[in-house]
Amino acid sequence: MKNILTNHQSNHKKDPHYQKARKEGFRARSAYKLLDIQKRYNIFKRAFYILDLGSAPGSWLQVAKEFAEHNIIRYNDQFYHRDHYKILGVDIKKISSIENVDFLLMDFTNPDFPNMVQSYFQNKIDLIISDASINKIGNKFSDHLNQINLCYNILDIVKIHLKVRGVLVLKTFQGSDFKKLFSKIKTEFKLLKAYKPKSSKKKSNEIYLIGLQKK
Repeated sequence: MKNILTNHQSNHKKDPHYQKARKEGFRARSAYKLLDIQKRYNIFKRAFYILDLGSAPGSWLQVAKEFAEHNIIRYNDQFYHRDHYKILGVDIKKISSIENVDFLLMDFTNPDFPNMVQSYFQNKIDLIISDASINKIGNKFSDHLNQINLCYNILDIVKIHLKVRGVLVLKTFQGSDFKKLFSKIKTEFKLLKAYKPKSSKKKSNEIYLIGLQKK
């Protein structure tokens, strides 16, 4: 078992996205999934209030901060603009702090969470992103269903806190209930896309749903 673990760690460190993340200061290779989604769908356009669900170890928060800071300068016009940004990450795992980014150590399925979100933002959110994943047990069917259920919990948060014309990025797993989830989320957005970033591992069944322009 020790040799297997060592080999796995060795392969992980040889991964080009892992090496690139270390070089560029990101906490995880997953940063490039979000950057890929941004490049394709421009999800951070005029995003000043951002909520990251399941944010450990913080790489998506790092990306969100970069774009939020850029937006303060770029979108200084007569249209929707703010002179500040608010970014909140939440996870059951603790993360190292990021300057000007807030973090909440809790389960976002907790019934108290929506009130805490409202208290923090004091307004509707521009962008909700989630790379959250259930703890896999190795059974693809059970893992798929559990991840789908997690997505429905996130959708409840989206319905309440995401502003009209807001954007959602949500990780889910492909499988038997994927189409049903897709159809459900599609009713909330003018446009919904399913996309697998280039940096996602080929063997992974993860796929991201990008909801554009919430109704």
